[in-house]
Amino acid sequence: MGMLLRRWILAALAVALSGAFVAPAMAQEDLIFKKSTVWKALTPDDKLAVYGVDDPLVEGVACHYTVPEKGGVKGMFGVAEEVSEVSLACRQIGPIKFKEKAEQGDVVFRERRSLIWKKMQIVRGCDAKRNVLVYLVYSDKLIDGSPQNSTSTVPIMPWGNTGEAPKCSDWIR
Repeated sequence: MGMLLRRWILAALAVALSGAFVAPAMAQEDLIFKKSTVWKALTPDDKLAVYGVDDPLVEGVACHYTVPEKGGVKGMFGVAEEVSEVSLACRQIGPIKFKEKAEQGDVVFRERRSLIWKKMQIVRGCDAKRNVLVYLVYSDKLIDGSPQNSTSTVPIMPWGNTGEAPKCSDWIR
């Protein structure tokens, strides 16, 4: 067996095993809209897609992220490797209620950005000093990683007549 084929098989096995030990994120995204950015004559256009996702453990917080989606022949068949640029905005949309305790950096949402190698993740943390939830979106690549990232914060505020706002440090360690 050739050296290149052997390396490819080992890399594919590593990818398969790494996914087996990671619990899937609970959040589900909702497509808000797509906007074409590059027109293609006979195949799908390149687009920017805006999605919304609710934090599965923190009721009252929603995030919106925008990702580029490749068109063309590779995009049409779902084999294009998507670029790493992702923007993120998270806001309080109702009273904050923590459903259970969590760890700093827990995954809120995860999505594959290529057939095998790349994934995009939204993770959550707590700035205890300021009582602010911090959300970070980044993409990583199995081989060499990616520095592309975006951060959004949600100050935890009282909502209506719900009384005092909860402290994120009581719920996120």
